Amino acid sequence: MPSRNSEVKTDAAAKTAVNAKTCADVRKVAVIGTGSWGTAAAGLVAANADDVVIWARSAEVAAAINRDHMNPRHLTDYRLPAGVRATSDPAGCIADAYVFAVPSSYLRDVARKFAGVIAPDAPAVVLTKGIEPDTHRLMADVVADEIGHPERMAALSGPNHAEEICRGMVSAAVVASTSQQVAETFQRLFVSPSFRVYASTDLRGVEVCAAVKNVIAIACGVAVGLGAGDNTLAVLMTRGLAEIGRISAATGGDPMTCMGLAGMGDLIATCTSRHSRNRTFGEAFVAGESLEAYENRTHMVVEGARAAKSTLQVAGEYGVECPITRAVHAILYEGADVSSAIDSLLDRTPRKEFYGIDDVQ
Repeated sequence: MPSRNSEVKTDAAAKTAVNAKTCADVRKVAVIGTGSWGTAAAGLVAANADDVVIWARSAEVAAAINRDHMNPRHLTDYRLPAGVRATSDPAGCIADAYVFAVPSSYLRDVARKFAGVIAPDAPAVVLTKGIEPDTHRLMADVVADEIGHPERMAALSGPNHAEEICRGMVSAAVVASTSQQVAETFQRLFVSPSFRVYASTDLRGVEVCAAVKNVIAIACGVAVGLGAGDNTLAVLMTRGLAEIGRISAATGGDPMTCMGLAGMGDLIATCTSRHSRNRTFGEAFVAGESLEAYENRTHMVVEGARAAKSTLQVAGEYGVECPITRAVHAILYEGADVSSAIDSLLDRTPRKEFYGIDDVQ
């Protein structure tokens, strides 16, 4: 995250071309990560690239994908396109463009493995959602720290449950980069008749939305677990959107981004869907299941649980009120009573609906 006094890039600067390959130059794509989203993403870009290699941490998973053309651990009933192969060796991932889709807690270490593999002009897009604890770096920043050339970085986000995308169900996303050229490159790589992709130059705003909405989804799951109705969920989602907007604006993002696919779109899907690991974890937590037990059972990472820590840190640094994030952090890490934490949100005195957003513009 930038400091309070750091300069935010202007739109004109964001649209400056960079020394990165364009979509016309991209024939081979490497997808880093074989989770649900990485697997689905490999299928998406395979329609627009000649060759797709997907990197797996496990040699056994890579071998199974090459043998069966199916991921043995995630989206196990999805058959990958013929142009997709797998490897567990970073050296086997030399490509024209890169897609990072690994959990936030592993992203820096994995990106470091590829620092000597990725060419300086190869654009990279990050699908991971989160804010790195302590450093407060967003996910595209984390990758750029390790592979260099931050001007060729992008992030893609939206209401994108992999379980539906791999079945060809209609979805959409926004891909953002400080370089319009890079954003358009990944827009063309991911787009399909059933997957609409919009471009943005608000990289920071898109990444803040992507990270914080997972925290709000946990709150919604907790509320459902306590017996809350649709009205309560609507309140949490809309007030959550205002919370996201305050954090985005304070850190240099465009609050209007929150009204788009990375904000409202992804928030709706994550807070309401049975596919949402953050929403379902919130329900499971109320029922007595710990974070560790939930992740072991589902083999999925609850990114919102990590983001609750880093988001609260960022909000404190910038003096931003984030009552929902604070409540989630309290029940996950401070031993707060679940019902009392949620009730505390209702005890707050209502203020101007979008306070804290226009104040920083």
